[in-house]
Amino acid sequence: MTWGNLPDIPDAVGFAGSFAGISNNTLIVAGGANFPDGGAPWTGSKKVWDDQVFALEKGSQEWKIVGKLPRPLGYGVSISTDDGLLIIGGSNEEGHYGNVYLLRYAGDSLSYSELPSLPEPLANSAGVLLNNTVYVIGGTTDPASKEAEGNFWSLDLNDLDAGWAIRESWPGPSRMLSVAGADDHAVYLFSGAHLKDGVREYLSDSYRFSEENGWEKLAELPRAVVAAPTPAFTDGSSNLLVFGGDDGSLAGIDPQKEEHPGFSKDVLSFDPAKNEWSTIAEQPGNAAVTTSLVVWNGEVVIPGGEIKPAVRTTQVRTVVEK
Repeated sequence: MTWGNLPDIPDAVGFAGSFAGISNNTLIVAGGANFPDGGAPWTGSKKVWDDQVFALEKGSQEWKIVGKLPRPLGYGVSISTDDGLLIIGGSNEEGHYGNVYLLRYAGDSLSYSELPSLPEPLANSAGVLLNNTVYVIGGTTDPASKEAEGNFWSLDLNDLDAGWAIRESWPGPSRMLSVAGADDHAVYLFSGAHLKDGVREYLSDSYRFSEENGWEKLAELPRAVVAAPTPAFTDGSSNLLVFGGDDGSLAGIDPQKEEHPGFSKDVLSFDPAKNEWSTIAEQPGNAAVTTSLVVWNGEVVIPGGEIKPAVRTTQVRTVVEK
């Protein structure tokens, strides 16, 4: 793997939970949340949601602020389509939302169209696109939720009038902050955090769904990858790659007393043909969670995110698989 960077996101501290994707071959990063003073909840700082939309055009060395989201928003699902970037659900300080927007950027102009809303408000979910159908998996319905959801919903972009279909859930625990994936044939669900009375259980299970065969359980991951950049990367016909994530091993650390070393840097690879996981690489520097993975001009792009509890990054990392 060859690692690199695009220009940093133009913010003093960066964002976690941003929406990210492609519209008109332009990289879009929008919304998210941070602690603008660089603090943390345990130092008395307040989390603030953002509505700025940043655009990086191909070949440019500078991000542009091109507009605003319909509201400050983060921690939803981002899906790039041929028509633009889908912004699905999400949350802010006032609660969770079920709105679905199609963001289009062209000629320095930003526009939105509204698609059918989710069956319920939802944040901290995963989602993926397969055969022009959007799938949304898990999450939470309310900021005070003590349980995660087992929802599996789909929206056929060729038949928007039909709205969201409520599908059979996977044969495992409900969850949030999982990693979705898709190859040419199926949708995948990796890891996530199950909530029991508000306490996280870090999951390392994985599943595959196809319209022909429904759900099937797959091999366990080597470790949990909670909040890893999602969706997993694949070129459609080979392995699915997961970059980092929170394995839960440091969940009990007190950030006021002990320095958090950051999240896992491992790159895991799943071979669908062999139903096997392997560790194939290590990310250089800090590894980000609660961010999206975008494929742009042949490169994997991981924009911003959280590198330690409450600590954001402005770095936009790129990866090319050789």
